[in-house]
Amino acid sequence: MQAKMLNGKVAIVSGASYGMGFSMAELFAKEGAKVVMTARGRDKLDAAVQKIREQGYDVTGVVADNKNLDDVKKVIQTALDVYGNLDIVINNAAIGEQKMIDETDDEWLEHVYQTNVFGPFRFIRESLKVFLPKNEGCIINISSVNGDRPFCGASYTSSKGAINTLTKNVAMRLIDTNIRINAVAPGATVTPAHLANKAGEQPGGAKMLEYSKHFVYFHGPECDPMDQANACLFLASDMGKHVKGQVIQVCNGAFL
Repeated sequence: MQAKMLNGKVAIVSGASYGMGFSMAELFAKEGAKVVMTARGRDKLDAAVQKIREQGYDVTGVVADNKNLDDVKKVIQTALDVYGNLDIVINNAAIGEQKMIDETDDEWLEHVYQTNVFGPFRFIRESLKVFLPKNEGCIINISSVNGDRPFCGASYTSSKGAINTLTKNVAMRLIDTNIRINAVAPGATVTPAHLANKAGEQPGGAKMLEYSKHFVYFHGPECDPMDQANACLFLASDMGKHVKGQVIQVCNGAFL
C-alpha cells in the first residue's frame, strides 16, 4: 500500500468546519490531497483551515452555502483556479433534525431539502462538468442510517433516503465511465451536532428523543468521526476503484 493514497488529488469537502467533515478534510490532506473546505460560517471555517495548515498540509477554505448555485460553482472554480484540477467531491454538509411530520411546516421542509438533497444534487451536476470530459472522478455522498431506518425527523430521514436513491441513479448514469459515486451512511457518531441532539437541543426536543432513543442509544458504542473519514478514504482511493453505486453503512453494527 502506498504511503499516501491520495497523492496528487484535489478534493472538495462541504460542511468541513467541524465534526465528520473536518475529519475527512484532515485525513485526505494527510493522505496527500489538496483540499478545498467549505462551510457557511467564516470564523469556524477559518479556524479549521488554520488547524490543518499548521500540520503542514495544503488546504483552502471557501465560505459557501450549497443551497446557492453560485456558491457551488464558486467552490468548484476555486479548486480549479487554486489547484488546477478536481478529483473528489464529498457532499457532507447537512441539517439533522428531529421534527415529526405533524410538526413540520413547508418552510422547514424546504430548508432541510435545500441543504440535504438539492445541495448535493447541485455539487454532483456541476462536478460532472469537470469529471465527464476527462472520464475520471469520485463523488461521495454522506447519507445516514436514517436513509434506510428512519427514526429521526421526517424531513431529515426522507432527505437521506433521497440521497441513497440519487447515488444509485447517478451511478447508473456513469456505469460506462471511470467516474464513481457512492455514499457513506453513518450511524451515531460523536460530533457537536450529535451531542446536542442527545441533549434534546434540536427541534422536537425531548418528545422526539423519547420516540427515537430505543433505536439510537441502546445499540453499543458510537462511532468516531474518523471512522466515517476512513470509509471515505477507501472509496476515494484506488482501494475503492471498482465500488460504484453503493451505500456503505458505518454504524458499529448498531443498525443491522
